[in-house]
Amino acid sequence: MFLRSRRVRRWVLVVVIVLVVLAGGWYALLGVAKSRTFQFFGDIASRADTAEPVVALTFDDGPDPAGTEAILDVLRQRQVPATFFLIGRDLAAHPELGRAIAAAGHEIGNHSFSHERMIGVTPGWVADEVEATDALIRATGYQGAIHFRPPNGKKLFALPHYLAEHGRTTVTWDVEPDSAGTPGTDRIVEDTVAQARPGSIILLHAMYPGRDATRRAIGPIIDRLKQRGLRFVTVTQLLAVRR
Repeated sequence: MFLRSRRVRRWVLVVVIVLVVLAGGWYALLGVAKSRTFQFFGDIASRADTAEPVVALTFDDGPDPAGTEAILDVLRQRQVPATFFLIGRDLAAHPELGRAIAAAGHEIGNHSFSHERMIGVTPGWVADEVEATDALIRATGYQGAIHFRPPNGKKLFALPHYLAEHGRTTVTWDVEPDSAGTPGTDRIVEDTVAQARPGSIILLHAMYPGRDATRRAIGPIIDRLKQRGLRFVTVTQLLAVRR
């Protein structure tokens, strides 16, 4: 009985250790999945390591009738280029808005077709998500480089491997004033101005109907960062000045 009890305790200990190791490994993988600066394959950029006074203004999601023209109007008035990471399903629903973005001279990036998190997915599914959206982006008339931004910034194995195989950069960000909740316009402006620095990639969500506060913040953000001597460029231009 005593020996059996010892064997049981030993097996319980082994099982506990295995579970702890597995849990720790999964927690580490989740950390990698949401990291803005590391992935297992290929190039990832959350900002540019540069002393040049340049920043990239980027918009996620859409195109959507609630926000596209308003965003383009502000950018046109202030003569600022931006990079739009568009969702394939939205672009398929509103191709005329995608053409308007391209015609205005802005850069267009790929934000997947379905906006599903790209963790635990197959290589084939990743290829379909990326390539279907690429085709819709090209249909707008846009001819430049197409960078990729993972939905919610999440990636693990299949997506980075696909992008690396095709020589493409995963673009994340280092300034995100409106990702957590729905802050007011003043808070979005203040947080962006406080956090932005040379080489920053600024992420804004201004496309959908509930994002009016962000749309109102775009003009003041641009004005105040320009007052600090910062110049706006596309993501491609920003990546070109990385050390």
